[in-house]
Amino acid sequence: MDAILTRRSIRKYTSQPVSEDAVNELLEAAMSAPSAGNQQPWHFIVINDRGVLDEVPTVHPYSQMMKEASVAILVCADLNLDKHKGYWVQDCSAATENILIAAQTKGLGAVWLGIYPREDRVNGIKKLLNIPENVIPLSLIPVGYPAEHKPRADRFDRSRVHYNHW
Repeated sequence: MDAILTRRSIRKYTSQPVSEDAVNELLEAAMSAPSAGNQQPWHFIVINDRGVLDEVPTVHPYSQMMKEASVAILVCADLNLDKHKGYWVQDCSAATENILIAAQTKGLGAVWLGIYPREDRVNGIKKLLNIPENVIPLSLIPVGYPAEHKPRADRFDRSRVHYNHW
């Protein structure tokens, strides 16, 4: 619960590199997410090339933090693996959230950058990373050691909870 309740969107990172082992653990967490009918439609692109990281803000207007991140993970769906049509969005969102929570437990900072359904972002990222036509990028997660610390946000709102009916 602590990792879930203290997780915050971190957009400033130190220069300390994130290890390949840490990235692999984040990917393992992502692939442990639930998916419709266990279809697991996801693919991941690990971006650790400084030139590519620095290029992302030219196609995503809210991604300036990519210039500080030592690595980023792009969560994609292969539509050829989407046996339960349309559920790829939930499946890849669950994988994205698992990455964010795993990053928190490892003392890393991360933020969910939305790609899909913004066509300009989808097309820009696809072109930049040479992504095949049948693959849709859903989210981009810059990862690094946090250079900012945000206090826990208490977001529990009892007025949003309903029992048995509205």
